Amino acid sequence: MHHIPFFLNILKFILEVLTSFCIDTEYIAWYIYDHGFRFQPLLLKQHLEGRSSSYEGVGRGGQMNGVIYETKSGVNPAVRLARTKSKKKHFVQQKVEVFRASHPVLSVLMWGANHSINDLSQVPVPVMLLPDDFKANTKIKVNNHLFNKGNLPSHFKFKEYCPQVFRNLRERFGIEDLDYQASLVRSPPVKEGKVHEERLLLTSYDRTLIIKQISSEEVADMHNILSEYHEHVVICHGSTMLPRFLGMYRVTVDSEDTYLIIMRNMFSHRLIVHRKYDLKGSLVSREASCKEKGKELPTYKDVDFRNNMQKVYVSDEEKEKIMEKLNRDVEFLVRLKIMDYSLLLGIHDVEREEEELDGSSSEEEEDRENGLPSSLPPVGSCSTSPEGIAGYMNSCKAFGPGEFDPLIDVYAIQSAAGAPQREVYFMGLIDVLTQYDAKKKAAHAAKTVKHGAGAEISTVHPEQYAKRFLEFITNIFA
Repeated sequence: MHHIPFFLNILKFILEVLTSFCIDTEYIAWYIYDHGFRFQPLLLKQHLEGRSSSYEGVGRGGQMNGVIYETKSGVNPAVRLARTKSKKKHFVQQKVEVFRASHPVLSVLMWGANHSINDLSQVPVPVMLLPDDFKANTKIKVNNHLFNKGNLPSHFKFKEYCPQVFRNLRERFGIEDLDYQASLVRSPPVKEGKVHEERLLLTSYDRTLIIKQISSEEVADMHNILSEYHEHVVICHGSTMLPRFLGMYRVTVDSEDTYLIIMRNMFSHRLIVHRKYDLKGSLVSREASCKEKGKELPTYKDVDFRNNMQKVYVSDEEKEKIMEKLNRDVEFLVRLKIMDYSLLLGIHDVEREEEELDGSSSEEEEDRENGLPSSLPPVGSCSTSPEGIAGYMNSCKAFGPGEFDPLIDVYAIQSAAGAPQREVYFMGLIDVLTQYDAKKKAAHAAKTVKHGAGAEISTVHPEQYAKRFLEFITNIFA
């Protein structure tokens, strides 16, 4: 190691000669790194130039820890080495984290989300969003040939849509980028229960985020409404029953594209949902199938809601707040000619939770008597290193049965004091990317022929759909 200063002095002399020909010192540093001299390339570059650390703009491409990647331009650094220095460049070192998941798409999503947030943290927040921000995207191509395939695929691409727009939306929904990053990256996303879907539908490890696979058509639909959606969120100060969209990505593995959208989880990260309904306001073909009813947590529909004589018990004041938000959101959807959305209703039974807690307490007491270690600390107990959306905000708060933090469980509503049962409700709008187009018109015509013009079919005009939907939802309250 005592030869290193001498070696660096020689390099410094070479640098002075090369810079006289306008060759970028950063590529020299990378060249040295790539040919066996294992220094930190950026630190080496800074030492050679005799200056302090700095971060120059958005990453252009490079190699670190065996990962070679390039951005949309796709120019090889070796070719650019011989070119004159025309623009600022820098290389982003990949973090030490291992993004290991059961599915390669998820590993790449974790890697990409981590890389994206790290990059964004170096870019100043714009004073205001411009029209181009709603069309922008960032791409990265990785040739990951030296990595273990158990962690990441050999080759993959990652694309983020409208990064500045979604960054702004996260801020308006009260989510710090570092918490968003931790919720997505700290541990792999998981499936909720025994879900067998053709498309990926997962929750983040802390259950605060939903990761949903969508089609390329839905990506286009999202682009079509994103500007108006952002404006709506700004006007209502983030208080909405619409899905809270936080990020949209494309992951390419083995030449196959997977489109993913990230949303806030409408259900609680800690309170178990015991019953759930998908309500559209139509009674035609709106009953859960026998197969669905056989599931551990079936999704019931409009007919089931009536047959079960289900009601939502909230105070008049709370009902007024809910309907005010719902009317405003539905009016927004009508303006965009969106329909076929649903109200997702989840119900947490507080008394059932108390019974389950009593049972688990008895089991833990028996374990302690038998000398077995106790289970994980209860949710809400103090953590020494809170991370993620849930951990950041309530890591040291203790919650009793049926209690929740409204800053975390943003869709949660407590039942009224005089309700026959103590319950917590989770209510929000889902499936809001279906616009009334030629396909919907054809479906409406076919169903009208089958069921008659007066039937409450689900496929109608957006204005009719909204009117019927709001009338039905108004009547779900006791």
